[in-house]
Amino acid sequence: MNSSTPLVQSFFDPATGTYTHVVYDEPGGHAAVVDPVLDFDQKSGRTSHLHADEVIAFVRSHQLQVDWILETHAHADHLSAAPYLQQTLGGRIAIGAAIARVQSVFKGLFHLEPEFATDGSQFDHLFNDGEAFAIGRLTATAWHVPGHTPADMAFVVGDAVFVGDTLFMPDVGSARCDFPGGDAHQLYRSIQRILALPDNTRLYLCHDYPPNGRAPQGVCTVTDQKQHNIHVHQGIGEDQFVAMRQARDATLAMPQLILPSVQVNIRAGHLPPAESDGRHYLKLPINVF
Repeated sequence: MNSSTPLVQSFFDPATGTYTHVVYDEPGGHAAVVDPVLDFDQKSGRTSHLHADEVIAFVRSHQLQVDWILETHAHADHLSAAPYLQQTLGGRIAIGAAIARVQSVFKGLFHLEPEFATDGSQFDHLFNDGEAFAIGRLTATAWHVPGHTPADMAFVVGDAVFVGDTLFMPDVGSARCDFPGGDAHQLYRSIQRILALPDNTRLYLCHDYPPNGRAPQGVCTVTDQKQHNIHVHQGIGEDQFVAMRQARDATLAMPQLILPSVQVNIRAGHLPPAESDGRHYLKLPINVF
């Protein structure tokens, strides 16, 4: 196995447009799971594990040891299945160190319990920019790529980069920057950092929202993005990108699952503490978002 070309298996959740990726060194070797999805029925408030179980089945069929469960950021469009995967497969749940800033903002917006810590301690590991880590025989590096949120990370593993929400497929463009702490200038610079990688670098995306009947796709190359991204192809400067992004963001509705997702995901995928009746409750702030 060439350590510069990791193996990747991707799983698409059409309900949220989310990709979960399993990156591994070899069959029977070691793996990381990136951005796992917990099924959530908003109408009933019920969770299930259909998509997480597909990931588990793949990991077991390939006899992989999960070293890491990696979150590219605190997602606003799906709930994380990280604790369920950890309970089943093991691995350390990790996110960028700037999650503490995100937790501080949303603790106030959701008026969370006083005991809720805003230091990232709900996660097993917090990555700093440029930090190297191992996935079996693979060497990975965590990159801080803020803009969509203050805490976004990309994970560089050989010729594969798991870019989170910095970029979408070229015909979809880029992520919004109007969430608390978002910054279109920062997003542009984060994207340019990624696009400075070799042209054949594989970019694994967190989402796809296919237009015009196109089938979902979870991977493209740096070349694809530089030549064809509708928001940030070669020749688009920072000011032009920021003006486009700010105008577009002003027209976007909130993601359908933002209220339940953020409350769970800033807890590393755990539900809020059970109340005196033994049940878990999510809050619905009125006239806040």
